[in-house]
Amino acid sequence: MSLRSMTGYGRGEATARGIRVEVELSSVNRKQLEIRINLPRSLVALESRLVETIQGSTSRGQVTGSVSVQVSETLKRKSLRVDRELAASYVKELRKTAEALELADDLSASLLTTLPEVVTYSAADQDIEGVWPVLEKALKEALKQLVAMRLKEGVALATDLRHRLALLEKLGAMVRVESPRVAERYREALRVRLAAAGLPLDVNDPAILKEITLFADRSDITEELTRLDSHLKQADGLLKSVEPVGRTLDFMAQEMFREINTIGSKANEVRITRHVIEFKTELERIREQVQNIE
Repeated sequence: MSLRSMTGYGRGEATARGIRVEVELSSVNRKQLEIRINLPRSLVALESRLVETIQGSTSRGQVTGSVSVQVSETLKRKSLRVDRELAASYVKELRKTAEALELADDLSASLLTTLPEVVTYSAADQDIEGVWPVLEKALKEALKQLVAMRLKEGVALATDLRHRLALLEKLGAMVRVESPRVAERYREALRVRLAAAGLPLDVNDPAILKEITLFADRSDITEELTRLDSHLKQADGLLKSVEPVGRTLDFMAQEMFREINTIGSKANEVRITRHVIEFKTELERIREQVQNIE
C-alpha cells in the first residue's frame, strides 16, 4: 500500500437469486476512523458485518454509505403465501354469523385479502442471511473503488509533498549558510552603535569579547538545524511507507514548526528571519495537505 488520501468514492452492485443490492460509499478526512452506514430497517442487524469489512480496508477518515435492496417481481410472487385452511375457517364462521343475523351471503374472493394472516408476503429483502452474500459482494466492489480513488489522490499528494519538502530543505540550507555570520554581523552592529555614541570598539576589551561570546551562544542554532534536517529526511522517507502515515506526518510537521520557530527566535537576524517566514508559510501548506492523508 502506498500513500493514501482520505477522500474517495465507490459504488458497487450485485444480483443473485432475484435480489439486487446497491452500495455507495464516500469518505472524507477525520483524525480517527468513523463509519456511518444507512441500512434498510430490516437489515440493521448486518451493520456490524459491514463495519468490520470496511475496517479491513481503511484506517482513518469518516466513511459514510448507503445500502438499497430490490427484489424481483418473480421472487415477490414466489414469496406470496395464502393460508387456505385459515381462509376456509373465516368463511365458514362468517356465513354462520350472516345466517344467524339474517344477512345476505355476499362474501367474495377479494374479502380474503383483508382477513388477518390469510394472505402473507415473506419479504426476501428481510432475510438477513439470504441478503448478506449479495450485499457483501456489492460492498467489496464499492470498497475496491473507494480505495482506488484514495490511492490515486494519494499519489498526487505524495508528489506535491515531495516538492514542498525539497523546498523546505533549500530554505533550511540557506539558514545554515547564514548562521555562522550572525555573530559577525552582531559585532559589526555593536561597533556601529558604540562609534555613534563616541565609544570606539576595542576588539580585545574583555567586556566586549564576553558580550559577543554570550550572543554567539544564545544565537547558536546548530542543534535546531540538525534536528530540522532529521525531521525533513524522516518525512520524505514516510512518503515511501507501505503503512498509513498521516498521523506520523502530522506529528513531524508539528516538530518542524517547533524547530523553525526556535531558530527564528534565537537567531533574531533579518536575513534568517526572511527564510524562517518562507519556511513557516510552506510548512503550513504541508500541514494542510497532511490532514487528508490516511
